[in-house]
Amino acid sequence: MLRGSKVGLRARYEEDIPVLRAELYDDVVNASRAEAGPWRPVTPGSKDRRLVVDDTVEGHVPFSIVELEGGTLIGSANLWGIDTHNRAAHIGLGLLPSARGKGYGTDVVATLCHYGFVVRSFQRLQIETLADNTAMLRSAESNGFVREGVLRSSAWVMGEFLDEVILGLLVQDWKPKPGV
Repeated sequence: MLRGSKVGLRARYEEDIPVLRAELYDDVVNASRAEAGPWRPVTPGSKDRRLVVDDTVEGHVPFSIVELEGGTLIGSANLWGIDTHNRAAHIGLGLLPSARGKGYGTDVVATLCHYGFVVRSFQRLQIETLADNTAMLRSAESNGFVREGVLRSSAWVMGEFLDEVILGLLVQDWKPKPGV
């Protein structure tokens, strides 16, 4: 398990899937804001790629997020779009409603940066998020990510187009957080 100061990132367990499905993916508004495509219901027991881990997929590394104190499941995180030639990847995360607003997102981003830069030797990490996602913007920027651009009206979410912000962090600009 990768350890931050508040959270741990570990492999996805079978018992995580019903919780993540119910609290992240079955929430139509949340899932619509988090995914690049339209929301659709997921049949229990299905092998939906957002939930069930396929260890043979090279370009995606999913984690379950747990509180270090107690080991409670609080969300899902991943590195995706991994480009081994250019040594780059994208960061994504989703926290269960009960875990939001407690500083976990900032710690998850810090822990994913450690994994990406130290364990995987990436040169660049990138985050794309909706322009009104202040929690993710704050988590990214407090970890050194820089706003590199805005994709105007690029995300169709619940009946309207929204702007997306692209943030990037290069390994030479990364400052590891203590305790991670």
